[in-house]
Amino acid sequence: MENLIQLVNRLQRACTALGDHGEESALPTLWDALPSIAVVGGQSSGKSSVLESIVGKDFLPRGSGIVTRRPLVLQLHRLDEGREYAEFGHLPRKKFTDFVAVRKEISDETDRETGRSKQISTVPIYLSIYSPNVVNLTLIDLPGLTKVAIDGQSESIVMDIENMVRSYIEKPNCIILAVSPANQDLATSDAIKISREVDPKGERTFGVLTKIDLMDKGTDAVEILEGKAYKMQFPWIGVVNRSQQDINKNVDMIAARRREREYFAQTPEYKHLAHRMGSEHLGKVLSKHLEAVIKSRIPGLQSLINKTIIELESELSRLGKPVATDAGGKLYMIMEICRMFDGIFKEHLDGVRPGGDKIYNVFDNQLPAALKRLQFDKHLAMENVRKLITEADGYQPHLIAPEQGYRRIIETALITIKGPAEAAVDAVHGILKDLVHKSINETVELKQYPSLRVEVVNAAVESLDRMKNESKKATLQLVEMECSYLTVDFFRKLPQDIEKGGNPTHSIFDRYNDSYLRRIGSNVLSYVNMVCASLRNSIPKSVVYCQVREAKRSLLDYFFAELGKKEAKQLGKLLDEDPAVMQRRVSLAKRLELYRAAQAEIDTVAWSK
Repeated sequence: MENLIQLVNRLQRACTALGDHGEESALPTLWDALPSIAVVGGQSSGKSSVLESIVGKDFLPRGSGIVTRRPLVLQLHRLDEGREYAEFGHLPRKKFTDFVAVRKEISDETDRETGRSKQISTVPIYLSIYSPNVVNLTLIDLPGLTKVAIDGQSESIVMDIENMVRSYIEKPNCIILAVSPANQDLATSDAIKISREVDPKGERTFGVLTKIDLMDKGTDAVEILEGKAYKMQFPWIGVVNRSQQDINKNVDMIAARRREREYFAQTPEYKHLAHRMGSEHLGKVLSKHLEAVIKSRIPGLQSLINKTIIELESELSRLGKPVATDAGGKLYMIMEICRMFDGIFKEHLDGVRPGGDKIYNVFDNQLPAALKRLQFDKHLAMENVRKLITEADGYQPHLIAPEQGYRRIIETALITIKGPAEAAVDAVHGILKDLVHKSINETVELKQYPSLRVEVVNAAVESLDRMKNESKKATLQLVEMECSYLTVDFFRKLPQDIEKGGNPTHSIFDRYNDSYLRRIGSNVLSYVNMVCASLRNSIPKSVVYCQVREAKRSLLDYFFAELGKKEAKQLGKLLDEDPAVMQRRVSLAKRLELYRAAQAEIDTVAWSK
């Protein structure tokens, strides 16, 4: 079966090429789902030397303070034969055969991101090394943990580094390589401390003990390496790095590996452990473990990839295709989008979607309540009736019945109904406008084109305004009709009180006595209540006919008529897609390309298996 680590390496390179670095973003990330090994350690723990021993090359920058200031994703590829070389992710077509140049490029690329300051950056550097002297393995070298900021660094750098390290090792697919020096108390080891915080059971932590050869005379690390002290789930692995003198003399890494083997084989305390000590053994153990982890994750990875492809395709479908280039195509696209909006608006009115029921609430609750609040009884109080009848009689008192007074009292009462009638029209208008805005927001296609969205909203609201004005005229006419012609039969059927109904033999003062005026007020109130009951039924009919029915029939008719007169350039302005949406479509397409490539890679491995 093809090496699984090479599969993950290819997937990681695809992630890098297509912009998936595992950072927080609005896009799904494949990088975080891929198993990896993060190397963690305090400054001067020997972390860099461990990496160089595994690679067999002297290629990492050295110096005092924080040397590693960006994560280094190191992908090792074993060659059967041939000359070893390196490639950077940011320089994909350039092969480095001189590893001194590799070290310089790491420093230069770090400075390009951070400047020549001593600050750190979370943006990783990607380095692939091809060599017969390595095992297939991927390691992520992280900045060394520190307790104190040095000159030129912000006070927050201690926490910044810790947060960066934590962001890598807290992910469940990350294997932790915790590097600690043997010549210091493990109780104070930064690597062990932070590893236990994110992996308390030690299920994915490997302990590496460096500088064993530099321990004080009379002391050794046997109990730790045997797992008796600071026990971990995986056995500790001890390594002996090159001394500073060896580094200064440019001692070959292959020779250094040989010395390391000899040290463990010839030192009495470690002779029984020599078979599982050293950087070569460490590389093989990590490679084998990483391959086992990858193998166990393949089914879940396949499931994640298949699910994400469906989600990405679905979102790309919702975002729609790019704008048509010809005028006919643009006009068709605009008309189709407008029809979708119009359909959603009608669904709200018809009860398929919520909102239309609020119109019925205006007729069933708001209008009746407003009519009740008119307080006709106060308007028909005895003094007001006396005043209106007297004014209507003028200089000649009425003879039999105060007809002009009746008419004036009724008209002044009925005119007040215009307020609730107009309020009903305005309330329904407000609901229709709200439903327009709600329908606009629910028309996914309109989100793609902000200018078209604005034009459709304006056109719909303008139509509703015209319908409101027509509705107000028609509804107020209903009230005015009631004012202009009274229902005579109502008054003819009233019981006649001859004595109090205006006997001409009585004096003018008798005609305006309290009992007589109360009778007039009572009669008018009964008539007005009858008219209110009638208008309570007819006003909703007028409003629905003029506003709701017309909104369903012709909300965008005027807009469509104007649209047909526009030229291609004007239509193009309506389809000026939001740059954020355009960028989102491009990003989704790239991420979909990544996941499809990953799907093909994994399927190939699965078939070969």
